[in-house]
Amino acid sequence: MSKKILTAIKSFSNKPLRFLVNTHYHGDHSGGNENMTKAGATIIAHDNVKKRLEAKQRDGSFNPKEALPVITFNDKLNITINDETIAVFHVANAHTDGDALLYFTKSNVLHTGDTYFNGRYPYIDINSGGTVNGYIEAVKRGLMVIDEDTQIIPGHGKLSNKEDYKRFLKMLEALRTNIQKEIDEGKTEDEVKANTSLTKTYDDLGFGTGFINSEKIRLTFYKSLREE
Repeated sequence: MSKKILTAIKSFSNKPLRFLVNTHYHGDHSGGNENMTKAGATIIAHDNVKKRLEAKQRDGSFNPKEALPVITFNDKLNITINDETIAVFHVANAHTDGDALLYFTKSNVLHTGDTYFNGRYPYIDINSGGTVNGYIEAVKRGLMVIDEDTQIIPGHGKLSNKEDYKRFLKMLEALRTNIQKEIDEGKTEDEVKANTSLTKTYDDLGFGTGFINSEKIRLTFYKSLREE
């Protein structure tokens, strides 16, 4: 996708590419790092993103240094570009352990990374530090900085707005309530996996049509809430 992204950037600006922020470490959000570095970008990411990109990858290889973040942060940082402050802030243990949201203060645009899947069930990567409760808190954090006019760029899905974002939070909280009740009643993983009533309301609205279907989201919530 790197060439397509660079072509799209050139369609509205002939200025050089200077910064790129990885919202987390997954390959669909960081796989073009090396290409973007060669195009002139300085890569910025949370500390944990750099740690994961520095480590041995699933295929046994290591990323080249050009693919690694140059600037990292622990909690938050501000970048000023074209007289606009962009607030970059970490949300802990949400989609992964290294998620960042970006808020463009003058343009009134929020980029959520994969802490928001518009109209779909989210992928919560438990094996990479993600948690249900942290994910819900990340959405609440995002809602705190926006207003009714904010344009929201989700990690997956169409351009969004506050109303859609609030609907997404309502879905997450409803699923947490339903599945936590099952856990409190001693239900097993297999019982929760098979109980389609737990997600039916949102299945009917099409939330399970993406990468994460209704069965997967029930299992994710069950495993995460049991651990938490």
